[in-house]
Amino acid sequence: MTEEYFFDTDCISAFLWIKNESILERLYPGRIVLPMQVYEEIKKVPPLLQRVETMKSRGSLMIESIMADSEEYKQYCSMAISPASGQKLIGKGEAACIVLAKKYDGVLSSNNLRDIMPFVDKYKLKHITTGDILVEALRQGIITESEGNVMWGNMLLKKRMLPTSSFSEYINRFVES
Repeated sequence: MTEEYFFDTDCISAFLWIKNESILERLYPGRIVLPMQVYEEIKKVPPLLQRVETMKSRGSLMIESIMADSEEYKQYCSMAISPASGQKLIGKGEAACIVLAKKYDGVLSSNNLRDIMPFVDKYKLKHITTGDILVEALRQGIITESEGNVMWGNMLLKKRMLPTSSFSEYINRFVES
C-alpha cells in the first residue's frame, strides 16, 4: 500500500503561500490528505483555498473527516478539546493529522515539533517537515539547492516558521551526507 501524507496547516501553507504546491503533487501524487480541521482553517484564507481547490480538482489532494463516534474522535478530543490533566492542549489541525496518520499508518506532515513530537514518539508515527520535503525534492531532482534557497527565503518572507535562515543551512545542519 502507498502511504498517504496528512498535512497540517503550517506545512502545506508553506508551499501554498509561495505557489509551489506542485512539488507536493510531484512527490506525493494522489496521496496528499487534509483533515477537515485543516481544510476549515485554509478556507479562511481565500488565496490558499483556491490553490487547495485546484489540487482537489486534479485529484492530488483529498479531504478526510474524523467520524464523530469513532476511537479517532475520542483521541482527537483528548488532544485538541479537553486534554487529560497535565497534558498540553494542541491545535485541532495537528490533532486531526496525528489521529488520521495513526489510523491509516500514514505520514504526519507538520512543522510544529513542540506539539506533535510527544505523539510521534508515543504512536511511533512517520513524520516529515517542510525541510524534509524540500530535501526529498532535491534528491529526486525536482529542485536544485539554489531553487530550494529561493523557496525557503520566500517561505520566511511569508512568515513561515523554519529552523534555519536558508535551505543550504538546513541541509548542512540536519541532513546526513
